[in-house]
Amino acid sequence: MSRIQTQQKILDAAESLFAETGFNDTSLRQITSRAEVNLAAVNYHFGSKKALIQAVLQRYLKVVMPRLEHQFEVLLARQKPTQLPEVLAVFVQPLLELEQIKRQGTTLFLQLLGRGYTDVQGHLRKFISHHYGSVLNKFVLLVQQSCPGLDAAEIFWRLHFSLGTVVFTMASSEALFDIAAADYHQQADIESVIRRLLPYLAAGIAAPVIYPEQLNSMAQAAS
Repeated sequence: MSRIQTQQKILDAAESLFAETGFNDTSLRQITSRAEVNLAAVNYHFGSKKALIQAVLQRYLKVVMPRLEHQFEVLLARQKPTQLPEVLAVFVQPLLELEQIKRQGTTLFLQLLGRGYTDVQGHLRKFISHHYGSVLNKFVLLVQQSCPGLDAAEIFWRLHFSLGTVVFTMASSEALFDIAAADYHQQADIESVIRRLLPYLAAGIAAPVIYPEQLNSMAQAAS
C-alpha cells in the first residue's frame, strides 16, 4: 500500500468515527482498527491525534475557504454595505461543492466543525484562525457593514448562535427530510435546506438588540 493510500485510509476512518462519536470519545486505537493500520502508521503520517483532527478538517477547508475568500473580496470591493442575505448566500455554492469530495460531504464537514466546538477542541480554533483568519475577518467585516447597529461582541454571539443552528440542522438532516416528506409532502435535499436557512439566519443575526433590563420590563408588563 502506498503512502498516500495509507494516509487516505486513516483520514477516512478518522472522519467517520469523529462524525459518529466526536473527537473526545474516539481513540486512536479505534481509528487504526477501522483503517486496518497500526498505531505507528498514524504517528508516522500525522504525529498526533490533534494533527489528525486538523488534517480531517483541512480536506474540506482547503476547498471551501479559498472560494469564500474570493467572493468576500468581490463584495468588499464594492465599497458599499452589502445586504446580509447576499453575504450569507456566498456560502451556498462552496458548501455544496463538498458533495463532490464525497457523498454527504457538506453534512459531514458541518458536523465535524460543530464537534470542534462541542468537544472543546481549542487547537482547531487556533488552526483555522492561523490558516484562514483573513477569510473569517472579511466575513465579519461584511456582517458589520450590513448590521451597523451591532457591536463586535453582539456579532460574535449571533454568529455562533447561527453556527449552532446550521450544525444541528445538518446533523439531523436525514430525519428532517423524512419528516418533511411524511408530514408535509415536501421533497428536500441539502441545497434546499441551506437555502431555507439563509433568510432565517439573516433575520436572527440582524434582529434588534434587546438588553436584559428591557427583557425584565417586558416580563413585568406581561405578568
